[in-house]
Amino acid sequence: MQSNYNIVLGSKSPRRKELLAGLGFHFTIKTKETDESFPSDLNTDLVAEHIAKKKADALVMYLTKNELLICSDTVVIIEDEILGKPKSEKEAIEMLQKLSGKTHKVTTGVALFSSQKKHSFSVTTEVTFKRLSLEEIKFYVSHYKPFDKAGAYGIQEWIGYIGVAELNGSYFNVVGLPTAEVYKEILSF
Repeated sequence: MQSNYNIVLGSKSPRRKELLAGLGFHFTIKTKETDESFPSDLNTDLVAEHIAKKKADALVMYLTKNELLICSDTVVIIEDEILGKPKSEKEAIEMLQKLSGKTHKVTTGVALFSSQKKHSFSVTTEVTFKRLSLEEIKFYVSHYKPFDKAGAYGIQEWIGYIGVAELNGSYFNVVGLPTAEVYKEILSF
């Protein structure tokens, strides 16, 4: 596929790289460490888009005239609480216990920036886990080490195979990039 721009992915995520490549676009990667904090009073549904825009703001000055930057951030929200990336095995187990037997939201915010234009949006998917046993949770955490994943899980991994009872929305959004929406937005940018 062709875009009117040279596409730049502002992410080191192997999942986002694979998903964007799957759309058929050629792209390069540029990244910069960015503070991913957000105001404590910000509505949880707006956090991912806020962080995606912060990531894009940090890189937009490095774009040439014909480049389109794509940055994104994914958050897991349960009962209005954001579950970030777990810092330990204990924290990962606690997060998965919180998600067990319940429905949560996965929101990915996407920022498309060029040197002349800025556009951002969010996509939300509802994910329902079956009741997970402590044994299943511990097995997943010890074998898959989900410490780089919001909410302590990757839907494309074993826990998704055995644990996801229902999905309302985009599967690829939960993996890390709402591909159908990103495709449409790139072509219309």
